[in-house]
Amino acid sequence: MHQETPDLSSVREQFPALHQTLNGRPVVFLDNPGGTQVPQRVIEAMRDYLVTSNANTHGAFLTSQRSDAILAEAHAAMADFLGAASPDEIVFGPNMTTLTFNLSRAIARTLRPGDEIVVTRLDHDANIAPWLALEDQGVVVRHADIRPADCTLDLADLEAQISERTRLVAVGYASNAVGTINDVAAIVALAHAVGAWAFVDAVHYAPHGPIDVQALGCDFLVCSAYKFFGPHVGALYGRYDLLDRLPAYKVRPAPATPPGKFETGTQNHEGLAGLVAALDYLAEVGERYGGAYQAMFPHMAGRRLKLHSGMAAIQAYERRLSAHLLEGLERIPGLRIWGITDPARLHQRTPTFAVTLEGWHPRRLAERLGEAGIFVWDGNYYALALMERLGLEAQGGAVRIGLAHYNTFEEIDRLVEALRASVGV
Repeated sequence: MHQETPDLSSVREQFPALHQTLNGRPVVFLDNPGGTQVPQRVIEAMRDYLVTSNANTHGAFLTSQRSDAILAEAHAAMADFLGAASPDEIVFGPNMTTLTFNLSRAIARTLRPGDEIVVTRLDHDANIAPWLALEDQGVVVRHADIRPADCTLDLADLEAQISERTRLVAVGYASNAVGTINDVAAIVALAHAVGAWAFVDAVHYAPHGPIDVQALGCDFLVCSAYKFFGPHVGALYGRYDLLDRLPAYKVRPAPATPPGKFETGTQNHEGLAGLVAALDYLAEVGERYGGAYQAMFPHMAGRRLKLHSGMAAIQAYERRLSAHLLEGLERIPGLRIWGITDPARLHQRTPTFAVTLEGWHPRRLAERLGEAGIFVWDGNYYALALMERLGLEAQGGAVRIGLAHYNTFEEIDRLVEALRASVGV
């Protein structure tokens, strides 16, 4: 282990799911882009909420007041995680997809026929379909292309799609299929240069690196807690002035100001308690392992600094995991990695690898690995546009291997051995 890179393997003890076995061997969770496992404290926080605080909000009694406090803490903690200026810029909902559809419907009321939205072929469909739905009212949706050789966004083509008619640019922070990290700050600048808003899907990136929405300058950003070691809860960041200005579809007694005007109905209170616990865990990672990275965030303090330095420590550790996985995958005959494979460019990708193996349908290969206790995804993972662009959709997509910081070098070796056995080497 390099001295400058923390060894995070000890955190595994906090994740009870990692102790499961199949046929006498520990299971290996490499399905993390579809949802991560949770530390024990998340399970306990959700249980404790249901036992001690289960009530609706704004009541004149103890359990309701406890619920109010938990929801307020969830907004504050999420604002720290994303670097938002205020907890009032955080909107919670069931998941990123639902939040994005709700926001697209609100934004639609500000658009006119002929206005344009730019999406990319690298994105999850939850950052494409909500904008395509606006074509029914005359909005024009333009698609920015990729470079198939390394599955990176073609920034020149993206810039060519943006014009004075562009009202919003929707882009992913990182690809949930091939791991590519986009230059979000540069894309935000392109959008703002023509007066357009920038909407960022950070669902895949959130468990892999620090996010600072103020530094990025984005107008909206969405993510989901179940991708960063929490329960099934979605979160939307929006600049307060925009959230305040946009119309909301809500019941009449609901608040008229953000975030409440967009948080329709009763929220998932136990889920938000679990979210706070997940962020407490990540802050603990920062406290224990993030000291060397605090200088990267000179404007931060307290929990916000712990969260960001913790995510920077996770990012550094995962790059070493990625290098080890990349080295092993390249030794397997007939295996192709779709995306960035240059070890010098690991900073441009998350530890998520889409692969195909000659002679193997992705589903059958995933089944073979699953039988060996190694859990991976197959298919298109809702990155439909990308799989179509790569010509993989009709062939069953690809196998997706997704690391998290609780994975180990030994687990990677076990995966590589299983893949080599599949091809008889």
